[in-house]
Amino acid sequence: MMRSMFSAVTGLRNHQTMMDVIGNNIANVNTVGFKKSRVTFQDALYQTIKGASSAQGNRGGTNPMQVGLGMTVASIDTLHTPSSLEATGNMTDLAIEGDGFFILSDGLNYYYTRAGNFGFDEEGNFVNTSNGLKVMGWQGTSEKTPQNITSIRIQKGMMMPAKATGEVRFAKNLNDADSMGAQYNIPFRVYDSKGNAHNLIITFTKADLNRWDYVINYDSSDTTVSNITNNQGSLVFDQVGSLDTDQSTINQVELAINGAEPISLSLDFSAVTQYAKETTVDLSYQDGYAAGTLLGISVDSKGIITGVFDNGQNMELAQVVLAVFDNPAGLIKAGGNAYMASNNSGEVQIGMAGTGGRGTISPGSLEMSNVDLAEEFTRMIVTQRGFQANSRIISASDEMLQELVNIKR
Repeated sequence: MMRSMFSAVTGLRNHQTMMDVIGNNIANVNTVGFKKSRVTFQDALYQTIKGASSAQGNRGGTNPMQVGLGMTVASIDTLHTPSSLEATGNMTDLAIEGDGFFILSDGLNYYYTRAGNFGFDEEGNFVNTSNGLKVMGWQGTSEKTPQNITSIRIQKGMMMPAKATGEVRFAKNLNDADSMGAQYNIPFRVYDSKGNAHNLIITFTKADLNRWDYVINYDSSDTTVSNITNNQGSLVFDQVGSLDTDQSTINQVELAINGAEPISLSLDFSAVTQYAKETTVDLSYQDGYAAGTLLGISVDSKGIITGVFDNGQNMELAQVVLAVFDNPAGLIKAGGNAYMASNNSGEVQIGMAGTGGRGTISPGSLEMSNVDLAEEFTRMIVTQRGFQANSRIISASDEMLQELVNIKR
């Protein structure tokens, strides 16, 4: 009877642990990125009253006789099952579709989380808004290796440096039916090393049946251009109207700029044709641009944060990394929606989203808790009944002891 009482005590104690876990799950039903836990039980020690015996002669063997001494908690497992995403419309909110964790740092230790409620602090650091831990990734276009991750910093109003124009491309058609001496003027713009714009004009003149000469000049009102050289050449077309690059004379145009580096323009006319159609030749591409100020950011499914600048250019500013573990259930919960690595989680494997078994990133969304209320309430009923049944064992054992004491009367 005493054994039954103490067995029931273990049942009471461990069912209370199970109720604690259920209560924590339900409390976090709306916690961002929360992963529920479950409790499993196992039987405890056994007292052997009689051991097993083997068959002898005409007698068969007998089984052991054992009395159990209760139960204990076998495990409290974290279930990393997927859950739904909630659209927030906030571009810095990130959710992971698939396996993986965001990496956070306090400067000393790494923490791992599924909660992507991120934003920027007063210094431009990309942080977890709930506890200020910095989000780790690759800054700019640095080498993307696990050893090279760092905290991400993007400051409002940051500048994008200017880029001098180095290549200019022209495309479309020069009319084969035009008479000799026909001219077309095409204005276009290039940029120097400081981002100053310079207006140029290219003039095409039909010089022969299959040849057009060109000359490039700058606007006379532009006092910063001191000289232009190699600004003339010729385009020779074959009998089907395609550019004959071997026969054509295309020079590298050089512009001397006061107060800035010279502009060296590589001209590309490979997409220009000469058909008997109206002239439509025009600038198709130039690779220079002025300096720009950051207007906003966008994030893609690989975690690349792209800056949108007021000069019309986009530039990669950073990339958020993800971590995966061979055994994510082995991570230690550290509070604040964060985990820490343990001896049984396996080595952290850091890389970009969408590679190495890592999921993709969904910007403007947050991962919801994977707690199922119907399941938790069902477990609550089972746990309550288990607790109740064990308490009845104690009551029944107490009544039996009372009957034993009453024998003396």
